[in-house]
Amino acid sequence: MVRDRKYPRHQGLIVGNYCHDVLLRDDIVVAETLGGAVSFISAVFDGMLVCHNSISKVGWDFAYSTHHEPIVVPDSKTTLFHAHFSSEIDGDGHQDRILKRVCACDPIWPSDLPESRFNFGMAVGVGGEILPETLEKMLELCETVSVDIQALIRDFDAIDGTVKLVDLKESGFYHLLPQIGFIKASGEETSSLDIEEVRKLCCVVVTNGKHGCTVYWQDEEAQIGPFPTNQVDPTGAGDSFLAGFVAGLVQGLPVADAALLGNLFGSLAVGQIGVPKFDLRLFQRVKEEVQRRKVQCNSYSEMKAEDSKLMKVPGFEQFHASLSAANMISTCPVQECQWDLSISPPETVDQPKLFSSPVFEETVQTIDGGKP
Repeated sequence: MVRDRKYPRHQGLIVGNYCHDVLLRDDIVVAETLGGAVSFISAVFDGMLVCHNSISKVGWDFAYSTHHEPIVVPDSKTTLFHAHFSSEIDGDGHQDRILKRVCACDPIWPSDLPESRFNFGMAVGVGGEILPETLEKMLELCETVSVDIQALIRDFDAIDGTVKLVDLKESGFYHLLPQIGFIKASGEETSSLDIEEVRKLCCVVVTNGKHGCTVYWQDEEAQIGPFPTNQVDPTGAGDSFLAGFVAGLVQGLPVADAALLGNLFGSLAVGQIGVPKFDLRLFQRVKEEVQRRKVQCNSYSEMKAEDSKLMKVPGFEQFHASLSAANMISTCPVQECQWDLSISPPETVDQPKLFSSPVFEETVQTIDGGKP
């Protein structure tokens, strides 16, 4: 739901924990990286100069230095996921992935959120850290809230932590849908919701990998084309998509154009292992194209004020082509930060800080880990 309020432009609130991700192929560790949706989203926002504050929790063993400092819970470990891949390729060219939550940090409570007003919010939990009351508090603080459905429907096997999905109606979040602006789901996750029902309550964006995405709102829908890519690691593709999508909305693009920008960043994310390292020239080119497209769309909307929310404004295909050209700019070489799960605590590893942007940063906080 979009409220009629005036807040500082581009000021956003991202809520979700940082994680440690371990990627295994045929049970052999091939990469250990920084994880969590907030890490992928921040990488896009920092490059696109979208101001934001993030609320995340990590444990004493957190192994990375980040631009946006998390809350450290001294008596807890950082949320850890193992992603198990098979070398076998399916008919669509994808490898099977089994995701397991090995350990979980504390949830994010409503009291952890700042008592401020925000232009937009993003609920992007990955390990069950966002509670219904936390999302409800976000809806009070933020003009528009976008939600990744994985924050609402993930459940975890009590024995081995395998990620399972519950029906959205049984998640404890369903009653909040009319207040949500946008909800993002993957094709696999749509089995947990009735799109025909949910689209009447909020805008639904379904990502379909190499086929792009589909946007549903009320009686309208729009298919948004993809950007070709060579998939290396699917982790974070949906997070990067949502970051690009929200960045487009924040900077004034229509929904269809914002979804196209989301497809671009989703395609870029799967081409690297872990959080992508982007070429600064890419961001400069994309920002120029977004600004050019915004001016074009504003001129058209002045003439066609009655257009539907999901209509592709004339020039959409040209915008797609211009982003495709930007997509040809090479990304920086991948530099992975390694840590050993067998030692404790691991040394803090500094990652290259490629971007400088006007963000809301906070010092590291420590709490006792108890429920407020």
